[in-house]
Amino acid sequence: MKNQLFQNPNFWHLSQQDTLTKLGTSLNGLSGKEANLRLKEYGLNTVKDTANVSRFVLFLSQFKGPINILLIAAALLSAVLGDVPDTLIILSIVLLSSFLGFWQEMGAANAVKELLKLVRLHCTVLRDGQKQDLQLESIVPGDIVLLSAGDIVPGDALLMESHELFVDEAAFTGETFPVEKKCAVLPIQTPLAKRYNALFMGSHVISGKATVLIVQTGKQTEFGKISLELQSRNNETDFEKGIRRFGYLLMEITMLLVLIVFAINVLLHKPVLDSFLFSLALAVGLTPQLLPAIVSVNLATGAKRMASQQVIVKRLSAIENLGSMNILCSDKTGTITQGKVNLKDTLAINGKHNEKVLEYAWLNASMQQGFHNPIDEAICRSFKGPVNTFNIQSEVPYDFIRKRLTVQVKSSKESIAITKGALNNVISICNQVELEDGQLQSLDKSHLDSIDECYRKFSDLGFRTLGVAYKPWNNGEDFTRDEEKEMIFLGFITLYDPPKANVAATITKLNQLGVQLKIITGDNALVATSLAIEIGIAAPKVLTGAMIQKMSNAALLHKAPKTDLFAEVEPNQKERIINMLKKAGHVVGFMGDGINDAPALHVADVGISVDTAVDVAKQAADIVLLSRDLDVLAKGIIEGRRTFTNTMKYIFMATSANFGNMFSMAGASLFLPFLPLLPKQILLTNLLTDFPEMAIATDRVDEVNIQAPQRWNLGFIKRFMMAFGLLSSVFDYLTFVILLHVLHADEQVFQTGWFTESVISASLIVLVVRTRLPFFKSLPSNYLSLATIFILVVVLLIPYTPIADWFGFVKLPLVFYGWMILLIIGYIISAELLKRWFYKKWSK
Repeated sequence: MKNQLFQNPNFWHLSQQDTLTKLGTSLNGLSGKEANLRLKEYGLNTVKDTANVSRFVLFLSQFKGPINILLIAAALLSAVLGDVPDTLIILSIVLLSSFLGFWQEMGAANAVKELLKLVRLHCTVLRDGQKQDLQLESIVPGDIVLLSAGDIVPGDALLMESHELFVDEAAFTGETFPVEKKCAVLPIQTPLAKRYNALFMGSHVISGKATVLIVQTGKQTEFGKISLELQSRNNETDFEKGIRRFGYLLMEITMLLVLIVFAINVLLHKPVLDSFLFSLALAVGLTPQLLPAIVSVNLATGAKRMASQQVIVKRLSAIENLGSMNILCSDKTGTITQGKVNLKDTLAINGKHNEKVLEYAWLNASMQQGFHNPIDEAICRSFKGPVNTFNIQSEVPYDFIRKRLTVQVKSSKESIAITKGALNNVISICNQVELEDGQLQSLDKSHLDSIDECYRKFSDLGFRTLGVAYKPWNNGEDFTRDEEKEMIFLGFITLYDPPKANVAATITKLNQLGVQLKIITGDNALVATSLAIEIGIAAPKVLTGAMIQKMSNAALLHKAPKTDLFAEVEPNQKERIINMLKKAGHVVGFMGDGINDAPALHVADVGISVDTAVDVAKQAADIVLLSRDLDVLAKGIIEGRRTFTNTMKYIFMATSANFGNMFSMAGASLFLPFLPLLPKQILLTNLLTDFPEMAIATDRVDEVNIQAPQRWNLGFIKRFMMAFGLLSSVFDYLTFVILLHVLHADEQVFQTGWFTESVISASLIVLVVRTRLPFFKSLPSNYLSLATIFILVVVLLIPYTPIADWFGFVKLPLVFYGWMILLIIGYIISAELLKRWFYKKWSK
């Protein structure tokens, strides 16, 4: 039975001990055995429906289309009226077609599920009194969780212990600034935005550290109570929007054609049920039934290929946007540079090496308990001084507003507060300066000028420069944020992070792919410009955060696309930069891994993070790189374009030969004394022409499709449909002429000949429309070739097999095959010439 706390979950009103008691836990956490029992009781810690869609339900979903439902109903009506054999054939074909879609989608779903396991989020939990790193999904009520900067809060929780804790709760409260959290007992009527003793699932830690008691998990959390529609913030991509609009277009054309054909056939006194079935079968032929499955399979296949390139796709539809991306915004650390910061020197105010600066910087870096970073690691690696005699007394963690970190350290002799951070932010809290000889002086203009001169010199050399300050603190109390004032400026820390050896070549490769790299960094403009020149960006155009602050949106909209380097950028400016680039008509990717990158990752067309990023960045990203390397991303872009191209191939196929064939049959039914194809024959035609196209995900892609970003263009598809559909119809009617006036075919010979020519020509024309190049210069994949050959053999053999009687087919005269070969050769040559003209005229 669930504990009583869940009938009255106002935990912010309870004391820590009461909450621990009600949850049956302690500050040492749950035992592993108890945690497993609770996981079974409460389920996985997720707000999504964890119940896997059963195979049976997925199979049934293949029949949900209105045309399929109508077709099945009409076939059953036909059985009631006595035509049972035809009913069984029609139902068998619909069943087989649906099974192919089910099989493809099931495989795609399983592949994606396995890939997502690679990028699950983790947190630090106390189990059996020991720290353990566990997946967020396995957290249960009663767990004790340890949080620090960058962590996602894994459930609704009561704060047990905190230190300078600030949390981003914008998803719940709309509050832009981080909220400070403290231990307390609050009135029961306290609104969510003011429950400063509680943390909520989905929020994340900006700075500080905390120990929390998990009270609610999964759908019981405040986050879980938000509707799924509100939780889903992913905007519809161009590709998803295009597929939807394409579906509407086909639906409109199909419905119009079906109504016209049915009405005219009835007026011509043809059997009503046969006419209705014929019209529905035409609708099936016009509808790309396998489009959802083809899209799913293409995206899943692309995701698997990208995984082999160390690119994990969290949101499949982002693959298309990755292929369409023409601007990539990225920080420089670890992406353009090696990501291994090295300490160059520690210097006094006169610009000369100083050991005391190194020692104090080391005390600050080694003693801090918050978010570990490459700068602190570099300082710790470089210090070779005496054994440490200090212990940490208190800490004021780093945050993105103060841009500094202070630790209070204490030995048997003294207590000191040491601050390290951005140079200007450190100087702003100083009123004295320590000279090289240890003498203290008031910080005046001459000192500030000297500091600025050193700063510019170091920056011009490409070094990142931080400041170090200190303050004796012997009053016996812990040093707090409010005491960061009247400190003594001690000196500089200079750091460097050399560019990666191959980064210039990778940037050139991105440019060749039509992707422009824009660097967004918090570093000063001088350092960033020095790096940009070093990696081959000649005369980079620079915008600083201060300049952006003064710009209107209209001005930034004009400037941003022309800028190579955004320097000294505040975290909240990244989102604005990306929005302006998007408004300028670009598809923008953003690569980030920091606590403050989540908003920019959300707003970008493609949010890209790395496996080593903080949890909040990985959660916000669409794509996660297992290796922080632009070259890996370039390979991912190529795979994205391959996936997009192969998906578009199916669209072009569905709107060329198949589309033309259905139009031709609709027209022929109006002047022939019989139906050009029986409904069951149309369904078989549709099934056989779709079969090779299922192998399209494995097809080769031409270099021309990879060299530049591609975007969905419904106007281009319409023109393609009209041009190639019309060409297909021309050769269809030539086939009709030969069958009726040369071979004087009766009903069965006409239907068999038309079926044979239709499937063979549609299968072979796939090899033409799948490439912009001449078909003999761009060979299909082995799977596509084998699937096409298989269908050709099947179609030629059907009239000579027992199943011919089931479908109403007969053996054809040999002379027909000669005429068919001539027609197909003419069709292929005409399609090649039309393709050359079409792409020259319409491909921009």
